[in-house]
Amino acid sequence: MTGGTALVQSLIAHGVDTLFGLPGVQNDALYNALYDAGDQIRVVHCRHEQETGYMALGYAQATGKIGVFNIVPGPGLLNAGAALATAYGLNARVLCIVGQIPTKAIGKGKGVLHELPDQFSILQQLTKWSASAKSPEEVPALVAEAFRQLNTGRPRPVGLEVPMDVLAGILSEQSSTVVTVDSEPSELPSVPAGLEDAAKILGTSKQPIIYVGGGAQGASAPIRELSEMLQAPVVGYRTGMGVQDARNPLSLHMPPSHELWKTTDAVLLVGTHGRIPLQKWGVDDKMTVIKIDVDPAAHDVIRTPDIALTGRAEDILPALVEAVKQHNHARDSRADELNALKAEWQERTDYMAFQKAYLQVIREELGEAGIFVDELTQVGFASRIIYPAYHPRTYISTGYMGTLGYGFPTALGVKVGKPDAPVVSIAGDGGFMFGVQALATAVQHKIGLVTLIFNNAQYGNVQQMQRNLYGGRVIATDLVNPDFVAMAKTFGANGECVTSPEDLRGALQRGFASDLPTIIEIPMPEVESVDRFRNLGKVRG
Repeated sequence: MTGGTALVQSLIAHGVDTLFGLPGVQNDALYNALYDAGDQIRVVHCRHEQETGYMALGYAQATGKIGVFNIVPGPGLLNAGAALATAYGLNARVLCIVGQIPTKAIGKGKGVLHELPDQFSILQQLTKWSASAKSPEEVPALVAEAFRQLNTGRPRPVGLEVPMDVLAGILSEQSSTVVTVDSEPSELPSVPAGLEDAAKILGTSKQPIIYVGGGAQGASAPIRELSEMLQAPVVGYRTGMGVQDARNPLSLHMPPSHELWKTTDAVLLVGTHGRIPLQKWGVDDKMTVIKIDVDPAAHDVIRTPDIALTGRAEDILPALVEAVKQHNHARDSRADELNALKAEWQERTDYMAFQKAYLQVIREELGEAGIFVDELTQVGFASRIIYPAYHPRTYISTGYMGTLGYGFPTALGVKVGKPDAPVVSIAGDGGFMFGVQALATAVQHKIGLVTLIFNNAQYGNVQQMQRNLYGGRVIATDLVNPDFVAMAKTFGANGECVTSPEDLRGALQRGFASDLPTIIEIPMPEVESVDRFRNLGKVRG
């Protein structure tokens, strides 16, 4: 058995059934082993290393499972670097398996193919844990440790570097070919210190509010129960959307919650730093801040909470719900109050008529189980504050990393992970062209993603800032684009151009019915910026 075979068999033993990759000479022994594994692991091979990382990210974010990708060393790792950084920023469970030059050549600077001065250090900076295999015998145990790291503590990406001679080397007969590590998803107590105090504060509060982020996606059910019990609105922005059903009066987008921040007396942060309200809206001694986070170091990043509960939201929330019941008092429904606030918010966002009209059709056609993948484009920015997400893991965002061009390849990974769900990726013409070659991957593997390209022939967000903030100094933001519909068809994909929301409805229906990728081009006019809602002003403290 080779090191490559041991690696593949270890992945299978840990439940991996899909790998996103791009082969190369340093990984030959790995792909030989993948071939021998047959249909035990599906290999989705890509046209650029960035695709492999983004697709693994989308797969992980949509399914809650671990996304695995493989690239060659040197330029392969660097090409995938933006995807790995985005996964790091999103606290995504992604395993990066990167090849390496022969062990004896590492660090010698002899100009071996794909050699980097210190590849392992680069890998370490983009992951929570990384290791480099020194022999074939080490591979199974290192894979097991990688999965232990992925399943405990803060869920960030991990990296495993395996030199080409280690992949090709033969394990000794005495070596264990597969090692698994039994690890609970959390090594922290399910009832942390401070939980009873938190329950008393929430139960006796008059106007509590709950803010949720990516760390709350797995705890939607107890959060919804707690929200109803306390009549506390749940606020999600980007990574927290869908934790509370947007159709519930107790679900709010971030900007409308600014009004409630003025009078809240208890704030519960679940899997989020609460960056916007804590940094921009102010805090005073009439407000108690309670924070749930799996990473103890994260509690003090923005502002030290009054009560810090360390552990996974999935573990803490059920216990907190039960404890709150002992202190809670009868509460009147806030449905009328919050529906009125939502209606006012709808009026304030009516100036985004173009974005709202298209987002409404997308929402209606995606149905109950559909998944929306945003991008760094004007429609994407609008979606973060007006799109109604119904369920966890159905609104996929780049988070704070703001990685232009991430959306299309990430959405392909979403569709691979959720093949039976309709998936829509939105993109601007600029961002889409970052990963246009992934269209070939989608056609080859029959990934039936529907992608909407809002085309204004510019890097629209940057040009908008150039016009509005810098006296019209427009430079390096006008773009020349291909005919996107014709281009899609030359790839073997479906292609359409629509000019109205109602025309989009039919195009979406046709795209969802196809097992091939669909590109829908939408000419985009000049629209007003959503930036007016980014700085709503300090109201406390």
